[in-house]
Amino acid sequence: MALLPILFITALSLFLTPAQSQLSLDYYHNSCPRFNQIVQDTITNKQINSPTTAAASLRLFFHDCLVNGCDGSILISSTPFNSAERDADINRSLPGDAFDVVVRAKTALELACPNTVSCADILAVATRDLVTMVGGPYYNVLLGRKDGLVSKSSYVEGKLPRPTMSISQIIELFASNGFSIQETVALCGAHTIGFSHCKEFSSGIYNYSRYSQYDTQYNPRFAQALQKACSDYQKNPTLSVFNDIMTPNKFDNMYFQNLPKGLGLLRSDHGLYSDPRTKPFVETFAADQSKFFQAFGKAMEKLSVYKVNTGRKGEIRHRCDAFN
Repeated sequence: MALLPILFITALSLFLTPAQSQLSLDYYHNSCPRFNQIVQDTITNKQINSPTTAAASLRLFFHDCLVNGCDGSILISSTPFNSAERDADINRSLPGDAFDVVVRAKTALELACPNTVSCADILAVATRDLVTMVGGPYYNVLLGRKDGLVSKSSYVEGKLPRPTMSISQIIELFASNGFSIQETVALCGAHTIGFSHCKEFSSGIYNYSRYSQYDTQYNPRFAQALQKACSDYQKNPTLSVFNDIMTPNKFDNMYFQNLPKGLGLLRSDHGLYSDPRTKPFVETFAADQSKFFQAFGKAMEKLSVYKVNTGRKGEIRHRCDAFN
């Protein structure tokens, strides 16, 4: 084993819970030797054919981990007897590409090594590999998660950040999960890829106040362009705009560079730059992409082991959308 993974494991072991300490970088080395290659092949084909897959998977991973830990519970389909997480109001707009890439990888892995790899591990690694594929940082993902046995839409409310939240609410939400303000801002940098539906920011660009049609934190020309782009959003709720209009398909620090220019899309984006608690980190990440990548990678490593199931807690699902 290389020196870097050894140092990583040694440092990480200082704050891992007993469940998390059962994870390892080479968990499937013997039981499924082609695990990494199969996931890599799957995500490469999917991303090439559907360039929104990286952003979709990153969002799906957040929505999985922040609710009940990184246990793949977001992947479960509802039944007549249970309304699952994916059918909570905030999750209904999750793109199908992310679910599809996990299903494809699971199908290939079941052929190669049946009943061995969890859906939670697939989602964690696929997300990392997709982020790296579109230019983002490589970060370590410990493996050995088991899939959760519970998925209820009623558990979702209040666990996920909404675009209309104030920065204080977002800071409080992430702090309740053990994340610092710096880590919170770094994770918000995920908005450097992907898009948001017009309905999520329409209140900021139409009839904002008695004195202005739009929130004055927007660059005026940007606000006017958004008004045109979203003019039919009430008739067509699928209308959307890239979160980063400058380099929408590249994971970089342009998102942070956009914020001081009034080119943030959501209320929470504007808040990151206007709030004195978060502004210094926005400025640091805007000025130095390597610092953003380092902070994002460490925050993702931390998020990826949040409340994981290991050992006898959980299962290895035969299908990612249904309990065994």
